[in-house]
Formats: sequence, C-alpha cells, structure tokens
Amino acid sequence: MFAGLGLSVPVVAAPMAGGPTTPRLVAAAAAAGGIGLVPAGYQTAEAFGRRLAEVRAPFGVNLFAPNPVPIDDASYHRYARELQGEADDYGIDLGGIARTEDDDHWRDKIDLLLADPVPAATFTFGIPDAAVLKALRAAGTLTGQSVTSAAEARQATDAGVDFLCVQGIAAGGHSATLTPDRLPADVPLAGLVREIARVTDLPLIAAGGIATADAVVEVLEAGAAAAMVGTVLLRSDESGVSETHRTALADPARDRTVLTHAFTGRPARGLANAFTDRYDEVAPLGYPALHHLTSPLRKAAAAAGDSDRLHLWAGTGYRHATAEPAAAILRRLTAKL
Repeated sequence: MFAGLGLSVPVVAAPMAGGPTTPRLVAAAAAAGGIGLVPAGYQTAEAFGRRLAEVRAPFGVNLFAPNPVPIDDASYHRYARELQGEADDYGIDLGGIARTEDDDHWRDKIDLLLADPVPAATFTFGIPDAAVLKALRAAGTLTGQSVTSAAEARQATDAGVDFLCVQGIAAGGHSATLTPDRLPADVPLAGLVREIARVTDLPLIAAGGIATADAVVEVLEAGAAAAMVGTVLLRSDESGVSETHRTALADPARDRTVLTHAFTGRPARGLANAFTDRYDEVAPLGYPALHHLTSPLRKAAAAAGDSDRLHLWAGTGYRHATAEPAAAILRRLTAKL
C-alpha cells in the first residue's frame, strides 16, 4: 500500500502544526527511509504552498478537515475575561479579539492539492466529503483519515479513504477525535490497533506515545503497517519547536502530561503547567475560536521564555525526546525491525 511513498522502513514523522514539523524534518524522515507529513494547519493556502515547495523529498500532507466546535458569544467573552490577567503582563487586550470561527482555508488548500498533487493527504478533526476524496484520488493522491476509535474507523472506511491513522490517547497535541466533547477511551495503542483491524481491511498507521524501538515493534506486531512518531522528534536538530517548548521538554520538574482544552477549546495533550492547572476546569469548548483567542498570549509567552503560559504539546513518551539529529532518533526507533 505504501510502496509508492518510498518507505523502506515503516516510520512516519507526524505533521505537528504550528512550527515543529519543518521541511528539514520531513526531509530527514525521508532520508532515514520513512516519510514525513507536512502540516497545513494554521496557515493560508499560499503559505502552505510555499512550505511544500521547500520540501525536496518524498512526503505527504495533513489538513484539518472542518468539524468546528461552536461557542456562543457569552461563553467566549467570559473566558476572555478570565484570561485577561495573564495577558496583561504582555500588554494584550483579549477583549479586543473578535470571535473567529474559520475553516483553516479548507477549500483553498484542497484546490491547491488538486492543482499540484502530492503522494498522500491525511485529514484530522473531520472526515472530508466523498467528492473531495474522489477528486484527490483521481489526481493520484492516497488519502488517509485520523481516527481514535473503531466507530470512527468504520465511518472513515465508509467514506472511502485509502488508509487510517490510528491515534491513541497517549498522543501529544490535539486529539483527532471526531467528537471533541467526549474524550476517546483510554485504550493502549496496540489494543486500539487490534480493535480497529477487526472492523476494517484498510492499512493502519499507529500513532500516540510511540517513543522507543520496542513501542514501534509492538504496534507493528499488533497489525499496523507503520508507526507515526512526533513528540520524540520535538527536540531534534530539525524541529521548529520554540526554545521555550524545547527547554520545557527536558525540564525534570515537568513530570506529567494532561489532556486539556484550556488553550484551544479542543482537547490536546501537553505538559502540565500553571495555565492548565488554573484554567482547564473553567475553559469552555470552542474550536477554533479559543485557539485564535489565546494565540497572541501563547506567542508572547514563547518569545519571553514563559513556559507556564505556553501550550507545551507532548505525548506521554516525551522523556525520550533527545537533542540530536532526527536521523539518529529514527535509526534508534527502527533498530529492532
């Protein structure tokens, strides 16, 4: 199934949107015999196109498919008031940020991929309609859907995708769940792969907390065709993660991860910090509105070295993230294959 993507080892570098997955990281994954996925999230179609033009290796892409979590004005502005004290330190007026419910330039990005096809396109948050999948396939692009349960796997299979990215609850960053108001079941990744393999014949890529060679072997033995890794690459030389985030990953005081919707209004796993401790219980659901609300604060915190007001996305295997070339990390992950 993945032969056309040029994989000689069954490892995929995850599409970590917002900066961590760079063209250099994608190229490093390809040089190691795997493949990297270029994230389209949080940028215009034009910026995404420029990013694709920088990649000089076999690659795929990942898009956020529309599946919004609406929030009403009253809840949005209440939360903005709750957070204003955090923003005051940076001179940011959260009350002046209008509620934004966009679709991350979805149609423009699909049009870009139809005009200039790529080998593979994967989707997170929502399942594209059948016409989009059919058009991409006609353009020569394999399509993959991120799923977090057997029920979602059945939906994606029925929609007509070519493969599935099975995301376990240990994954860093946003959960791919199609129902963000209900967290996925806490099932070990290998068990989730086996469960999903019983309801679909599609090839599976396993993701979520994979940070060792043993973990790679485990998901492959469970029936996955490949393993996807992200957090373990965050401190690599090729990662574009902020220095504040990079330092926090190596901080022994950061001793746990949590699933939180306090930063973006959609559940995501990251290192616990003062922000998650203070606001997770009072934060409403509301994506992408809360993502846009907190974005200026998070950018300011990253620039200032303030790791307690920054989303420190990380999966449960973050202790295995090391500061070295990505090729060395990927070789270690595939050493037992």
